[in-house]
Amino acid sequence: MANNNGKDKSLESWIWDAACSIRGAKDAPKYKDYILPLIFTKRLCDVFDDELNRIAAEVGSRKKAFQLAKADHKLVRFYLPLVPDDPEQPVWSVIRKLSDWIGEGVTTHMRAIARENPLLQGIIDRVDFNATTHGQRDLDDDRLSNLIEAISTKRLGLEDVEADIIGKSYEYLIRKFAEGGGQSAGEFYTPPEVGTIMSRVLQPEPGMEIYDPTCGSGGLLVKCEIAMEETAKGKRRTVAPLKLFGQEFTPETWAMANMNMIIHDMEGQIEIGDTFKNPKFRSKGKLRTFDRVVANPMWNQDWFTEADYDNDELDRFPAGAGFPGKSSADWGWVQHIHASMNATGRAAVVLDTGAASRGSGNAGTNKEKTVRQWFVDHDLIESVLYLPENLFYNTTAPGIVLFLNKAKAHERKGKVFLVNASQVFEKGDPKNFIPEAGIQRIADTLIGWVEAEKLSRIVDHAELKKNDYNISPSRYIHTSDAETYRPIAEIVEELEAIEAEAKETDQALDRILKQLGIGA
Repeated sequence: MANNNGKDKSLESWIWDAACSIRGAKDAPKYKDYILPLIFTKRLCDVFDDELNRIAAEVGSRKKAFQLAKADHKLVRFYLPLVPDDPEQPVWSVIRKLSDWIGEGVTTHMRAIARENPLLQGIIDRVDFNATTHGQRDLDDDRLSNLIEAISTKRLGLEDVEADIIGKSYEYLIRKFAEGGGQSAGEFYTPPEVGTIMSRVLQPEPGMEIYDPTCGSGGLLVKCEIAMEETAKGKRRTVAPLKLFGQEFTPETWAMANMNMIIHDMEGQIEIGDTFKNPKFRSKGKLRTFDRVVANPMWNQDWFTEADYDNDELDRFPAGAGFPGKSSADWGWVQHIHASMNATGRAAVVLDTGAASRGSGNAGTNKEKTVRQWFVDHDLIESVLYLPENLFYNTTAPGIVLFLNKAKAHERKGKVFLVNASQVFEKGDPKNFIPEAGIQRIADTLIGWVEAEKLSRIVDHAELKKNDYNISPSRYIHTSDAETYRPIAEIVEELEAIEAEAKETDQALDRILKQLGIGA
């Protein structure tokens, strides 16, 4: 069958063709659970072919190359026990030519690959392509055959595609499913331009340890490695890779993150589990600390209780800060991230816009504001970036990036740098995006603390205190003469938070009155 290696087709259209080949077989968000492991396996097969061809050039034939690789697995990065009848055929052809019991055959081949490569165990062999629900195949052989054929149209060898194919494929599919309204809880990713800004501003250096407690498919960790390598270009020394650490709650996404690390040949350790309740990276009974922390936790998680904070044994929630309220764990995540930073650590975390202002200006106390005040008073906040609207796929809200620094430069102490980048974007369909020039402008502004009219300001703590610890850049930097009010979305979110807190207080009061026998 003719194969032009898909060079005339973009990565996006190729992936979408693959998704369309099984449409109707599963709900949209589940497509990736079948597509991505197959794309990963295709990449392994094509790279194995490249390595076999290199050996064959030295020993005279692919047949001998197969024999040598089988005898000594160290000759190749991953040994694949897939041998075509004709050694001149691509390794992937073993899977492509399956005609009967295809689901069973694909599953068997993937498990065989995992057995030969301990690094791939639990990652490549997670999916059962022969699985059934109530006696019906989840993905029948006809659709699976269509999917394999669609994936076969593009070669994924060392010279064919960039290493980020798993991360890009994951993000593309999540984005497409979100556009179609098929996004499910937990299926989030950080827009690439936001991740690039975060990684450039953090300026990771060779050999540093980088941590993401909510790592998804590992995109922010990969961005940090890319930023470090770009900065190190042209230097006359060997650049030590970053050491990347992440934890992810969703098993399928955890597998994607591991594929991402493997395919990039990066030094990484990705753990599985609930970071908030059971962080896996520990040292001598305490949280392990890192040089840099990046994160985009799910915004406004409301399923953690005060007991979750009180029962913590890792000193993540200090006295004076602690529980930020039931309606949003945003500042709870910031506290975890702060506790995960070493003495000179820096962090960048994406938060809901309201996290910068909720509770400020209200009569009385507000738990979220109390935590925010603690971070300001302890001089841990270096800068806050207000993003453009409609960048994220799970919301039209702008979002902010909070930058923390445990070792702020002397001249920056007692101050916070605010950047309102709400106007630095281009219209897209269906989402806005930040162009490369905008990315660099924002990053340079944040790195240099460069004040610019209608973009950025250095604000001292006294002014933040005067404004009741509102740290939203939109409060201090107006981007046009007409803009004299805060964004409506921000105000609505704050009202919702106030209502939720009032409801929580009412419930607590009711319980106390009932215990006293009043109004029971």
